[in-house]
Amino acid sequence: MVPSLVVSWLLGFALRVWAPRWGLVDRPGPRKVHDRPMPTSGGLAIWLGVVLPFAILQMMLWFTFDSRPPHGLVTPELVAGFFPREWLPIQAARHLPGVWAQSGRLWTVLGLATVVMTLGLADDRWKLPWWFRLVVEFIVAGVTVAAGYRLTLFIEVPLLTGILSVLWIVALINAFNMLDNMDGLAAGVAAIACTVLAAVMLLTPKPVTGEPQLFVAGFFLVLLGALLGFLWHNRPPARLFMGDAGSYFVGYLVAVISMTATFAGENTPRHAVLAPLCALAVPLYDLVTVVVIRLRAGASPFVGDTRHFSHRLVELGMTKTQAVLTIYLMAATCGLGALLLHQVNTFGALVILLLVGCMISLIAILETTGRRAQRRGKGPEDRSAD
Repeated sequence: MVPSLVVSWLLGFALRVWAPRWGLVDRPGPRKVHDRPMPTSGGLAIWLGVVLPFAILQMMLWFTFDSRPPHGLVTPELVAGFFPREWLPIQAARHLPGVWAQSGRLWTVLGLATVVMTLGLADDRWKLPWWFRLVVEFIVAGVTVAAGYRLTLFIEVPLLTGILSVLWIVALINAFNMLDNMDGLAAGVAAIACTVLAAVMLLTPKPVTGEPQLFVAGFFLVLLGALLGFLWHNRPPARLFMGDAGSYFVGYLVAVISMTATFAGENTPRHAVLAPLCALAVPLYDLVTVVVIRLRAGASPFVGDTRHFSHRLVELGMTKTQAVLTIYLMAATCGLGALLLHQVNTFGALVILLLVGCMISLIAILETTGRRAQRRGKGPEDRSAD
């Protein structure tokens, strides 16, 4: 986590200077909550914060497991010898062959994530039409599934799981994109989700070996570090936005890595596969409610506005900071349920899911009641403007 945090944090300072020169600026407008032009290239900091540490590790592994003579010149034991024992003991070095074996899959994911990030970066710069972005997202999601990343859900129908996997990826890309509407909101919620999912991976053993899922947990922690480094620049009052480049990149990685994880297996109940739904309940809630509200208002679900969850909380009287912290708390509360799913029986899992559902329903009821009270307090002229 630390290397990715440092890379993202340092690059953030540079992007705050360079982004305006590149035309990557988000200007104030009717559906914006900021009142001055803001650099919107923070996604590049998050992207490099994830890619650069993995690239350095990959180069180390090439030297360690080079198949050309002299084979074995650099061994895991020798690699461990370069670091203090508390940093990389020989017990950790023994996992390097596994990391090497996974490197092909790793760079497939990072390559496709880079395509999505580039799409978002182009949209930040030139404002691409929504249909073009959506088509590219579906293509990337389809390639991802074809590469072997898909939900299983214990359903023996490959076509169905493939379709669900594509929808899962596209939904989370757009969920985090929609959530990126206030200072620190999308990055903070993503950081909470990554923390929860990393903890779940460390607590949920692999079905065969019984060991923690270190590779998947490590990926979530690398992404967490990049998000925390960026949050230094994005905390209120923000000096840098992540833009579509960042929200697309984060949403794609969270979606795909959560599919890579093994939440259920031989010694783990099947209902544990619902852990990502708990950890990502807030972004999905925002996505669903925004689409429903736009459709009910006769507006396009693909055109931005101020109907997001955070905007609705501000309309009820919260400050922007209070709205963001409230959403943080909601994300953490729902995410805590994910930590317990693999430890409880079916009845316990049902209770956890009901608690998450009750939390979301309570927020929805309070929102609806608050808006109705506001409308009753307005005159006819004011109501006509709603």
